[in-house]
Amino acid sequence: MILNLFPQRPDHPLADGKELKRIVAELLVARPANAVEEVTTWFESLKQARNFRVDRYFEVLRQLDEAAQPHLRRLGRDYVQSQHLSPAERGRIWTRCHVFYSEVAASYSLCLSRARLDPRSKGSEALKQSLPLVEARLLAACRCQLKWLAFRYTAAGAEVWQALGASYLAAEQGGYAQKSLQLYPAQHGLTSAQQQYVHALVFCSSSMDGLLPEQMELADRLIAHFLSAFVLLPTPRADSVYWVDAATGEPPTRLGRRPGVIRPSLRYLSPVPALTALNELIHRLEHGELPADLNLGGEYPPKTVLAVMRHLRPYWALQPPQRQHRRHAIRTQMTVFEGFEQCYMVFAGATLQLQEDPARQQWLVDDISLGGFRALLDRSSEGSVRLGALLCMRAEGSDNWLLGVVRRLGSLPDGTATVGVQVLSRRARSVDLRPRRSGFAAAVAIPGIHLGDEHGAADVLRILLPLGGFQVRDNLDLSLDGSLSVLVPLEVEESGGDFEIARFRQEPAG
Repeated sequence: MILNLFPQRPDHPLADGKELKRIVAELLVARPANAVEEVTTWFESLKQARNFRVDRYFEVLRQLDEAAQPHLRRLGRDYVQSQHLSPAERGRIWTRCHVFYSEVAASYSLCLSRARLDPRSKGSEALKQSLPLVEARLLAACRCQLKWLAFRYTAAGAEVWQALGASYLAAEQGGYAQKSLQLYPAQHGLTSAQQQYVHALVFCSSSMDGLLPEQMELADRLIAHFLSAFVLLPTPRADSVYWVDAATGEPPTRLGRRPGVIRPSLRYLSPVPALTALNELIHRLEHGELPADLNLGGEYPPKTVLAVMRHLRPYWALQPPQRQHRRHAIRTQMTVFEGFEQCYMVFAGATLQLQEDPARQQWLVDDISLGGFRALLDRSSEGSVRLGALLCMRAEGSDNWLLGVVRRLGSLPDGTATVGVQVLSRRARSVDLRPRRSGFAAAVAIPGIHLGDEHGAADVLRILLPLGGFQVRDNLDLSLDGSLSVLVPLEVEESGGDFEIARFRQEPAG
């Protein structure tokens, strides 16, 4: 009985204030990879700690989390921007960061659970003033899990969405969901638990599977920039576009499919006010004006930023993009070659030369429509296919080659990697184009692939060229079906990794 009068000391080394201060100081100057791994290990060990007053437990979590933040930013920049990293190095960075965010989210969740189990204790009473920050950091950690999973084109599981929804609803119930606060000492601007939840919803709704990791990071920064303009309400309004049931483990859904059951946990998201601000920023950037308050986390060419903004624009509209063609389940093998050179050879009739090409791939197509298809990748192809890659493809039993481009990467619930391909042409042909100028340069033909558009303007041709092949000042001679014509350059419609699609006006040769 006498022993129970005295509180037991925590059984963890970080309960000692001096030791915590020493470790945090060492973390701040450690190598980024080592620091993140060490903080993750401390989080794991703290789960088993006993006799911590919950407010002091949070204080330890807070300091460790803050010590890791500059290192996480450095690793994130390396992952999305560094071209020299090997696949193994990128894999290690991804694992460190993803595991960190999983552990810190679990740690903040455990802290809140302990406070709710004993709400009248001194520690729980002392923690009340920090609850908005705990909840906002928990939501931010879950949001970062979404982003790092997106870097691998993997959808978050139900447990992440359940954690996000439960934390947001708890903040609402506590009356502090919209309380403004500074998430981390080094971060500019204020946020709230609700804004962190909205950020996750918008990120998920913006079709990140159609972007490269560097573009995803830019999109994430742009979402943060416009975050205050998104509207989340418990009832729909005329410009609501998405809905989510925060009490389930489901991601947000377009309002084209209505909720089956009306629950108090339903929330409706309108991105339309943010779209107005996005369009204004696009206009400014197109005219060479970059706002000083736009924090993109680094220096990017305006062309790169504009491409991401234009990707986001349709998903923030009142009518987001919808599938144009009905999908059909199918199981067929498809022979695939990647890259402009291989595609040019195929459509020039040189397929025999490619029969033993090591770059030849076999994909299993399981979903097809008039506009394209989805293929399942085996382990040999997984990770080697990039967004924007140019492909030529032929289905098993067919003698017709298709020209396409990779538009989406993803994965099935069992982890199988998938690739979404848009068909550019079903009757492409390789052509040789010659600049209409005198001298040696005129004798050098430019390889191209005529897309054979069926529904375009009669006098406008779309030609696929090697990257950099379009010259706005050079008219080109084209010999096609025995007749000679002149191509007058109009514009580049799209650029990929090693190709560009250009539009030309076709005129009779004089």
